[in-house]
Amino acid sequence: DYRREDRHPRVDALLEADVWFSPGLVIEVLGDEITLSPIHTAAFNRIREESGLAIRFPRFTGRWRVDKAPEDATKVDEIVEMYNAQLKTLK
Repeated sequence: DYRREDRHPRVDALLEADVWFSPGLVIEVLGDEITLSPIHTAAFNRIREESGLAIRFPRFTGRWRVDKAPEDATKVDEIVEMYNAQLKTLK
């Protein structure tokens, strides 16, 4: 069971969740786009001051990545690259 009573110390969040989980499983998600967010902390202050990045309309693909550990999940630098690449395609 990955449920926790409190936030994991590695989690940097401005939100309070109803349920917290320990990192342990990697899932695959899709979304419409990556957007700037005043409440999500991925890449906080890297693109715009006081903003992080979030996936707009995230959807679980049904794929559990048993071949990956939490440390192998997409890194913040990769998310920033995806956001910047997305902006280039919109121009």
